[in-house]
Amino acid sequence: MSCELHQHYKSLILKKISLGFILIVLLGFVFILSISVGAIKIPFQDVVQSLFRIKTSNYERIIWDLRLTRTVGAMLAGAGLGVAGAIMQNVLRNPLASPFTIGVSQGAAFGATFAIIVFGAGQMHMTGNEMVTIKTPYIVALCAFIGSLLAVTTILLLSTVRNITPESIILAGVAISAFFTASTMFLQYFASDIQVAATVFWTFGDVGKAGWGENVYISITLLSCLIYFIVKRWDYNAIQWGDDVAKTLGVNIRFLRVSSLVLSSLIVSIITSFVGIIGFIGLISPHIIRFIIGSDYRFLIPYSALFGGLLLSVSDIIARTVLQPVTLPVGIITSFVGAPLFFFLLIKMRKI
Repeated sequence: MSCELHQHYKSLILKKISLGFILIVLLGFVFILSISVGAIKIPFQDVVQSLFRIKTSNYERIIWDLRLTRTVGAMLAGAGLGVAGAIMQNVLRNPLASPFTIGVSQGAAFGATFAIIVFGAGQMHMTGNEMVTIKTPYIVALCAFIGSLLAVTTILLLSTVRNITPESIILAGVAISAFFTASTMFLQYFASDIQVAATVFWTFGDVGKAGWGENVYISITLLSCLIYFIVKRWDYNAIQWGDDVAKTLGVNIRFLRVSSLVLSSLIVSIITSFVGIIGFIGLISPHIIRFIIGSDYRFLIPYSALFGGLLLSVSDIIARTVLQPVTLPVGIITSFVGAPLFFFLLIKMRKI
């Protein structure tokens, strides 16, 4: 009997490891595809030769200066949102929790808007066409982090001090989102046309806004937080059995919940401040991975990151090709896909 259980466990682990290899292969394929497609189609062969410096391509500048930064930004942003969603769903004990549904993304957007309007971080830049740029992106990132922390602090107070149910957290998230959206509109009402244009442009989820500098900051933040999450993977597994069980296993519930939400909000705020609001990636990615391999956070954390990067990259490809030569903000595509899934999860839960 014990031998059969051991074999069954080995087969489950092998299945989970195999999924990781599949995700990495798919991510590599989508990486090349994302660089290849666009207004100018670049052959796969030219992309590979240019990336590995095998041969100089006629599309060298397009690949390295435009497509590559966008593709890397999409994968990093998707990975960060996927991980943040997985962690939030665990520590808040709610499968509908994500940066977008509990108001963290909206809080970060309000912080960015505050920086652009009050601190004057936005400006118009003329390059043939009128275009909004951010002249002090790090002030925007800091204010976005503070805004996201306000949303997280509200959720923490409600879940710990008032001890509201996990289902009510989503309702609280709706209220928080509405508050930050109204606050953003209030600032925009008294702003100049240029500042309003900057805030509207910046809240659109568009991975094309991130350059190499922004990608470096996102990757450093994501890697640092991801290491912490992976170190705490067993604690996340324990907390699924309830706070009492986790405490008997030596888990510091309060510290784990606070630190996890703060780090998750840090990831979301950095991503939002650089690429804008991108909804539902943090909700969809963990659920699909959980459906395939279960709720083992040893695998759920890294695979949510991989699948989040894959999902946002595919969404960005669709955004660039569905209405060529017009490029849609990727946040529109993710919302079209994520909204039906959100309704499906609401119906499945049948508790809210």
